[in-house]
Amino acid sequence: MKNIKRCRWCNLKNPLYIEYHDNEWGKPCFTDAYLYEMLILESFQAGLSWECVLNKREAFRTAYSGFDLDAVCAFTEENIASLSENKGIIRNRRKIRASIENSRIFKAIVAEYGSFYSYLCTFTKNEILYETDRTASPLSDWISKDLMARGMRFVGSTIIYSYLQAVGIIISHEKDCFLYTKK
Repeated sequence: MKNIKRCRWCNLKNPLYIEYHDNEWGKPCFTDAYLYEMLILESFQAGLSWECVLNKREAFRTAYSGFDLDAVCAFTEENIASLSENKGIIRNRRKIRASIENSRIFKAIVAEYGSFYSYLCTFTKNEILYETDRTASPLSDWISKDLMARGMRFVGSTIIYSYLQAVGIIISHEKDCFLYTKK
C-alpha cells in the first residue's frame, strides 16, 4: 500500500497516523464507548494537532481508566492532580478539569436520550454527511452551542466538526484519497 494516496493531512511518516486514517477516521462507529472516548480526545486537541493527541492516545486510555465513563465521572481533585503530573498525556489542567465535567454531562445526555448517538441524531436526523475542505459547519455550530449550553467546555464548532468527521457522521476523505466516497 506504498503508492496509495491518502488525505493530505495524514503524516505518512507516522505509522500510527496512517493506521488511524486508513482504519478508523470517518468510519461510522456510534457506540457510547467510542463516542465518549473520541469526545474526550477531541477536546484535548483544542489548540493542538490531532496527531499530538493520537500519539498520546494509549497513555490517555491508561490515565482515564480505559475511558470508563463511570470511573472518570468519579474522578476527584486527587485524580486531577495526578493527571496534571502525567507526562504521557496533555497536562493542561483546564482541559483535564473540563474532561471530567464533560464526562458527567455526557452521562446525563445518555440518561436523557438513551445513547449519545440518539442525542446527535436530534441534530443530524440520522443522516451521514459527505463534505470536504471544511473545518466547521452549521451542524457543528448547532451541536457545539447545545453542548456548551449544557456546560461542556473545549467543544467549540471546529472541535465538534473534527469529532463528527472522526466518528463517521461527516465523511471527509479528500477526492484523491483511496477512501474517498460520495453520497
